[in-house]
Amino acid sequence: MRLRSFQGLVPVPQHAAAVAAVPYDVVNREESYALAHDKPLNLLHVDRAEIDLPLSVDPYAPEVYAKAKENLDQLVADSVLVREAAPSLYLYRQTIGSHSQTGLVGVCHTEDYEQDVIKKHEKTRPDKEDDRTRLVDALSGNTGPIFLTYRGQPEIDAIIQGHMQAQAADHDFTAPDGVRHQSWRLPAEACQKLESLFASQVPASYIADGHHRAASAYRVSRLRRERNPAHTGAEDYNWFLCVLFPGNELNILPYNRAVKDLNGRSAEAFLAEVGQIFNVTPTSVKAPTEGSRASMYLGGQWYDLAWKVEADASVIDQLDVSVLQDRLLKPVLGIDDPRTSKRIDFIGGIRGTDELEKLVNNGDHAVAFSLYPVTVDQLMAISDANEIMPPKSTWFEPKLRSGLFIHTF
Repeated sequence: MRLRSFQGLVPVPQHAAAVAAVPYDVVNREESYALAHDKPLNLLHVDRAEIDLPLSVDPYAPEVYAKAKENLDQLVADSVLVREAAPSLYLYRQTIGSHSQTGLVGVCHTEDYEQDVIKKHEKTRPDKEDDRTRLVDALSGNTGPIFLTYRGQPEIDAIIQGHMQAQAADHDFTAPDGVRHQSWRLPAEACQKLESLFASQVPASYIADGHHRAASAYRVSRLRRERNPAHTGAEDYNWFLCVLFPGNELNILPYNRAVKDLNGRSAEAFLAEVGQIFNVTPTSVKAPTEGSRASMYLGGQWYDLAWKVEADASVIDQLDVSVLQDRLLKPVLGIDDPRTSKRIDFIGGIRGTDELEKLVNNGDHAVAFSLYPVTVDQLMAISDANEIMPPKSTWFEPKLRSGLFIHTF
């Protein structure tokens, strides 16, 4: 696959922590305002510029994207963000607790996205795609990187580890959520070597998180081609910002489920029906320790649900989220389409099982399910098979911060 250095915008070291923002899509308008309204350097003023406009303004109105461009230009004018002297690749290391992961920051080609060299496993929503397309086009830039993974290669790993051990980080700060973020600018020789290794040793990469951002970057490149009669394919709008992590370093958490009612059943009748589908055992264990199991919280008690996967099941049907949906949520609880149903909520694994207990104990939900996380190998197998993963199957943690690297065109 193609990976290339870029001459981007980066925050000056003393402002890196203030600029770095959570991804735009993990917070709503109110949460974005709470996080950034009194922090003028935070990149949410670009990624969610509606927080700087009256609530009466639609978040998809043209003035929102104009305000985003104004705010980005101001950060450059104030020398908060500065243009690099030359193109480069970067290392981006995140540490939370005992877990660390290091990605390679560069730009990838939109043709690789189009031709499935960059593989997908998720459907995108048109409204979210349209929003990011308008933002990227208005900014002529990518502020939030796409989170990619690949099958690690020893020669690439050696270059990355060697540089981190030999050089102090350019940016190094710990965010309010306790995640430490470090970055290194790589020298030209290392960049050239890594670009060559990705071209020869990495046949494909996989979108872990950021399907809407990737689709939007591709759409903007198509728009720019159509507007440019002298298009050659070498223009910067053909490339988009990515961070590539070797799969063996990633930390995938489960995406748990909570359902608001039992579809007309009493707790006793529901539990009896579940017992006809799965092997059910009362337990004090709140999260499964292996696949083909789930933990269910009902009426103040946890239950272990266990099942066998059919030998001829597809890669999709083998997933625990698929088994739960196909055998229980849909036929028993009536959750026909979890993408649109208002009776089910999805809870990221970072919030833990205490959150599931809280939802049920306070009466907002009737039952909750704690799942075993999807593995990186499963994600890659599904993408390789050109299949679509069920909604809300993976929760990657830690999240990439926006604003540490910005690609413009």
